[in-house]
Amino acid sequence: MEKGEGKSTVNRRIKILEALKSNGQVNVKELSEKLGVTGVTIRNDLMQLEKKRVLIRARGGAIRIEQNHSEEDYPLSDKQKKHLTEKIGIGKKAAELIAEGNTIIVDSGSTTYELTKNLSKFKELTVITNAINVAALLADYSNINVIMPGGLLRKNSLSLVGILAERGFKDYYCDKLFLGVDGFDLDFGISTPNPEEAYLNQIMISISKEVIVVADSSKFQKRGFAFIAPTNKINTVVTDKGILPEHKAKLESLGVKVVLA
Repeated sequence: MEKGEGKSTVNRRIKILEALKSNGQVNVKELSEKLGVTGVTIRNDLMQLEKKRVLIRARGGAIRIEQNHSEEDYPLSDKQKKHLTEKIGIGKKAAELIAEGNTIIVDSGSTTYELTKNLSKFKELTVITNAINVAALLADYSNINVIMPGGLLRKNSLSLVGILAERGFKDYYCDKLFLGVDGFDLDFGISTPNPEEAYLNQIMISISKEVIVVADSSKFQKRGFAFIAPTNKINTVVTDKGILPEHKAKLESLGVKVVLA
């Protein structure tokens, strides 16, 4: 890694998370040298990441928190096969939350892809997406305007990420965001395996009037490697009837509307 690569706070913390994921621990001195910043800056990064519960600071560095589920970044083709019946139902129910003329963001993921299959009925709709498969499907719908940011292609998720994607999304303000997640711990918040996707999701949330998480019930009380947002940033959750009553009740007590498919 060349010196100077760590100057951007976001990119630097992504590098720290990637090192943590690979090695299980990181060292302040080594990170300072590799990223070309002071030890004070690295310690501040570790402190902020500790607040997001992805690491525990230790003498001279930090160690990775063992998550309570498998956080492998599986290819999208594998994810699409899991809980498919539930995802199909969630996609149909989520589409009912869209109004004619809306501008919406459709995140990458297997559940959001099922949502996309239900958009042909709209006469006027604008969809912003970073998902290659979502855009390809929408290309057949002449009544839907499709906007894609630039970015680097993540082959596992068929999504565009990186600085170009981040800049692209910041140009818009949207009615609704439909966000897929890999983990939803009600105390911790929502998460995903990849730090770059997590940061892009944070930008999506910041430019959206309403945040709608689409997630089958198997995602609850699990954590991915990279933190996206706390539960209080979410307006609505669309899930299946397999959600535990206590999870549904807690979400509602936190002010989150729960829609069952």
